[in-house]
Amino acid sequence: MSSERLLLDGPEGKLEAVLEGTTENPRMIAIICHPHPLFGGTMDNKVVTTLSRAAREAEAAVVRFNFRGVGASQGAYSEGIGETEDLVAVHNWLSKRYPGLPFWLAGFSFGTFVAARGAEILAANGSGPKALFLVAPAVHNYPFDEIESVGCPVTVVQGEDDEVVPVDKVFRWVETTPLAPDLIRFPESGHFFHGHLLELRDVAASRLP
Repeated sequence: MSSERLLLDGPEGKLEAVLEGTTENPRMIAIICHPHPLFGGTMDNKVVTTLSRAAREAEAAVVRFNFRGVGASQGAYSEGIGETEDLVAVHNWLSKRYPGLPFWLAGFSFGTFVAARGAEILAANGSGPKALFLVAPAVHNYPFDEIESVGCPVTVVQGEDDEVVPVDKVFRWVETTPLAPDLIRFPESGHFFHGHLLELRDVAASRLP
């Protein structure tokens, strides 16, 4: 496996990214979206790197990247809208480098809104993911109800002791959204899955295309 730090062209300038895993003849491609930029979220978050590890071990070429305004990425926070544009730009770069491969898209917390919104946009263009994996979706802060079709199976993973995302609102959204997600609960797990990252990796691995 290899790892390469990159500066990719984004809508508001350069986007700092890491390409890792099987970068020669991968089986699939994957992108992981990180938590909230204004609360310390970066592509090096432990949940993000755990999801990346699951994809790497499945012989994927994986990109995790910093949204605009984070680390060396240019631009400024854009409430999930501009960050979705960043995701689409990263996907366009990755899919051109590895054309025709299955695509797995994942996000954590704030990154779930970006991933879900990006999945809907990409699906409408015929380039959506084969599977969407959402960890602790921030349904209380972002208009998830506006996302109606992503064209693929959706998995939601939620810690039952989440201290950041209101668990009842996540469960209510799962029950009502037309995305019809498969819900996996983690008893006794908080928002950052401390002590449960290996279990999270195994669940993620089981949901790869």
